[in-house]
Amino acid sequence: MTDIAALPQLIDSSLTLIDRIATLTFKRHDVRNALTGTALIDDILQVCEWANYCPDVSVLIITGEGSAFSAGGNIKEMTERYGEHQDGAFGGDVYTVQNKYRQGIQRIPLALTKLDIPVIAAVNGAAIGAGFDLTCMCDIRIGSSKAQMGETFVNLGIIPGDGGAYFLQRLIGYQRAAELTLTGRVFGAQEAKELGILLDVVEPDELLHRANELAQQMAAKPPQALRMSKRLLKTAQKMDLPEFLEQCALMQGICHNTEDHMEAVTAFVEKRPASYRGK
Repeated sequence: MTDIAALPQLIDSSLTLIDRIATLTFKRHDVRNALTGTALIDDILQVCEWANYCPDVSVLIITGEGSAFSAGGNIKEMTERYGEHQDGAFGGDVYTVQNKYRQGIQRIPLALTKLDIPVIAAVNGAAIGAGFDLTCMCDIRIGSSKAQMGETFVNLGIIPGDGGAYFLQRLIGYQRAAELTLTGRVFGAQEAKELGILLDVVEPDELLHRANELAQQMAAKPPQALRMSKRLLKTAQKMDLPEFLEQCALMQGICHNTEDHMEAVTAFVEKRPASYRGK
């Protein structure tokens, strides 16, 4: 395990780093790991910044402690918008609320989109509203059989202000995303797998084992090539083919000139396990 002093100091979460796999665990089960009214947003941002610049981490797993992955926004706070409560997450006039979203929860999708390493959501329980959107921002999702999900904003008379409509339709297509967004219905883990939201569904006591198993397969790869492959997948979503191929050629030139590439090729020829140094 990496020296704990090297890890960011979080408030409402814990972070471990073992064998190049970082695990961020939300620890506000008292409020079902709500993203508003807690320090979870800041914790996520700190971890994303740290992971991008820490050469010792290859994969990030995000999960929750207790019965929920994340219940999203704190609904009680939504009723406390006036007078002494106007300084809360949802209080104030239109301009004030707009800025609270920009300076608050909207920083999560921006940070996760810029993250160079693969992110696996280990969805232990309810992932509702912004908590569901958070899972959709991750690269891969593994769900407990007890997981419940829902794009439930419309039920409360609001919209997915954290960018959920952007991520969900890219994940499952417009028609399915429209049905989930416009009905606000909650659905279980098995349906989430059938929709393509979850990669796999396992029993609760197997969730972190399965997530770590997948993470270990990624973390065993050359660190630089892994990060570049993640970057390439994200770049492909917003570039035309000619420009994208130019990006591929440049990244490939970088990869061919790394020590890890030569080690991978040599190990393959010599039929032995490779030993990568991230160089």
